Amino acid sequence: MANISAALIKELRERTGVGFMACREALTEAEGDLDRAIEILRVRGIATAAKKGGRAATEGLIVLAEQSTGKLLLEVNCETDFVANTEDFRQFAEQVADAALAANCEDAEKIAELSLPSGRSVDDARQDIVQKIGENVTIRRACLWPAGDGTQSSYVHRGRIGVLVELDGGTPELGRDLAMHIAASQPLAITEDQLPADLIEQERRIYTEQAAQSDKPAEVVEKMIDGQVRKFIRSNTLLHQPFVKEPKQSVEELLKSHSAHVRRMQRIALGEGLEKKAEDFAAEVSGLTGSA
Repeated sequence: MANISAALIKELRERTGVGFMACREALTEAEGDLDRAIEILRVRGIATAAKKGGRAATEGLIVLAEQSTGKLLLEVNCETDFVANTEDFRQFAEQVADAALAANCEDAEKIAELSLPSGRSVDDARQDIVQKIGENVTIRRACLWPAGDGTQSSYVHRGRIGVLVELDGGTPELGRDLAMHIAASQPLAITEDQLPADLIEQERRIYTEQAAQSDKPAEVVEKMIDGQVRKFIRSNTLLHQPFVKEPKQSVEELLKSHSAHVRRMQRIALGEGLEKKAEDFAAEVSGLTGSA
């Protein structure tokens, strides 16, 4: 039997919103496989689809740098939201983003070697701020889009979600509205054919296992499964989503009304894919399991 750690149970809870005992049982059945445990919970009807890592809460900031040469989103992590909200941390993150864009660099390790206006390297400045605030600080990742012939727009929501979107046609205002929509609605792809085939197959498998518990005729069950898969595809593709500012209109209809086309999009959320510290979870685990 797999060793089911408290940290693994915690991650499953964060990704599904399901209680401790149900998560532990699902992980035990899945022999520690997190993705399979999510499927098990969804088959049982007690968890919704989780966008991978989307509920992680590692602290820090996502900042945007903009120049005529392009745009860059940068994620800088720290340990607490208190530090993330300080002026020192914000200034550091913004200076690093500006330096990375000026150097046309999105590799985190290479960004650490760049120079800031003070003359110090990014990594030296990072160590300075670590000493000052008493928390670990890391340059996690950057997303760089050099300027091209398309219309590029961006949106950063409270330092926690960053979006870049590029259009053929349209206006910067339309692009910003779409960037805000992408931040809120979390599309996985622009069009259906961009969705990974294995992701769609996973959804079909989950719906099939759920339907197996039904006593409906086979032809009805098959239609139900097809309908659920279509709903999943439409809700996760940008063009099919209802536009957040005018839900009666789809994004595709909005774009057609402006004779515009989405070339590409990028959405990053603070801390996605990173595991939070488990220390605060120990007391809850102890209480629920009756251990000392």
